[in-house]
Amino acid sequence: MNRNRRIFIVVFVVFTTIVALLAIDMASRTTAPWNKHKELERALPAKDGTVVDTAAADTLLEP
Repeated sequence: MNRNRRIFIVVFVVFTTIVALLAIDMASRTTAPWNKHKELERALPAKDGTVVDTAAADTLLEP
């Protein structure tokens, strides 16, 4: 294996590792769009200390 090919492979492996680590870091710091509502409820509980039940039936739809 010549010197240029060896340098290319080393640079490629280092670059790929750095990109993978950055992607993992960004993924761990963000929240999926479908989990944002749940995260907001955990961060901001009700003022009187009660927990809001989001799975309850919508009262506007009941006759």
